[in-house]
Amino acid sequence: MILKPRQLRLIPNYVLLSIFLLIILLPIIGIVLSAFKTDSEIIKGPFSLPAQFRLDSFVDAWTAGHFNMYFRSSVIVSTVVVTVSVFLSILIGFAFGLLRFPLQRLLYIVLLIGFMVPFEAVVIPLYHAMHRLGLTDTYWALILPQIGQSISFGTLWMTSFFRSAPQELIDASALDGCSRWQSLWKVLFPIAKPAVLTLLVLFFMWTWNEFLLALVMVQDESLRTLPVGLAFFQGRYTSNIPLMAAGSIIVAGPIVLVYIVFQRYFIKGLLGGAVKG
Repeated sequence: MILKPRQLRLIPNYVLLSIFLLIILLPIIGIVLSAFKTDSEIIKGPFSLPAQFRLDSFVDAWTAGHFNMYFRSSVIVSTVVVTVSVFLSILIGFAFGLLRFPLQRLLYIVLLIGFMVPFEAVVIPLYHAMHRLGLTDTYWALILPQIGQSISFGTLWMTSFFRSAPQELIDASALDGCSRWQSLWKVLFPIAKPAVLTLLVLFFMWTWNEFLLALVMVQDESLRTLPVGLAFFQGRYTSNIPLMAAGSIIVAGPIVLVYIVFQRYFIKGLLGGAVKG
């Protein structure tokens, strides 16, 4: 087969991309293979194939390592945070993007401060506030701060989208007698799906991976989320590589699954930003 000049020029790009792909995939392949091996098979090398693909390490991590408990906590916290944050971000973004009201600019700046201030700078005052309210060692201590932090970014993201939304659609819906609520959900929301789903994936990744807040706010083991549970799990089973690898896959699996499901919208939303659907 004779390659065309244009295809020949693309060869260095493919070689470079293949090298980066290998750099990214090799550690992941090593962890996945390690989860199915025994201790004796681990010694043969990280990329050697196991004699049999066993699920023993996953079962032990799920039951003996209490990952079932940590998984439940992560699902509860992530579901509430993502659902509430996405819904409120749409409403607040619509208000700042298309409506006019007193102190709008000041309120917008105040909301963005929550996105710009590093979370490490406020976690200790936040702990004392939650402790006085009697919310430490509860799911609310994990849910409420993450909703507040997510809404700051969500407001910026959705406001940018609504400000660039086609004015003709908004005017046409107003002429047809749509209220603002109907214009938002029946006219603008369908074209905002890539931006909204990108926001959903980002919120889910940030909430699922949150470590510092869960470490500070929760001492009760039954309320720990997966990242914190994995840290304590590592302390107990440092020398058990298959068990550690299985635990890591359980923690990362839902994020990979969500990304695969929403991949098309996520890439479209990132490439287009929150400017258009």
